[in-house]
Amino acid sequence: MTLPYERATAGERALADMQRVLESFGCAAFGVMTDNERQVLMVQFRWRGRMVQLEASWKGYAVAWLKANPYTSRSSRSRQQHEQRALEQARVSICSVLRDWVKGQTTAIECGVLSFEAAFMPHMLLPDGRRVLDAAQQANLLPPPETAS
Repeated sequence: MTLPYERATAGERALADMQRVLESFGCAAFGVMTDNERQVLMVQFRWRGRMVQLEASWKGYAVAWLKANPYTSRSSRSRQQHEQRALEQARVSICSVLRDWVKGQTTAIECGVLSFEAAFMPHMLLPDGRRVLDAAQQANLLPPPETAS
């Protein structure tokens, strides 16, 4: 199985591309930050006074990469080196994932397929700094997902 973006190399270039896309979309502010404790890349932008914060977990991507590329005794690297390779690739890959997601969402908005709110509401920041998604989860506004049969 091939994992999407597992051969991505753009990294910082993908983030710069995303910034250009958002600027041409009319965003007034843009920033990138890493949270090493949670192993998450965060992108924030402001559009017409609305603050949005997107998050992508490189730890989560690394887990998926390891499933698609399992360690074997025939590997040329140690298990620890293999896991480190997964994290390194994940940090690069999520930049491309976010860039392409933002391109898709902004294109959908520009074409009238989605409103800005429909595309980005879960990631909009509330006055207390939490994302709408995080507030909804903390308040248990949605029922838990059903288990697979």
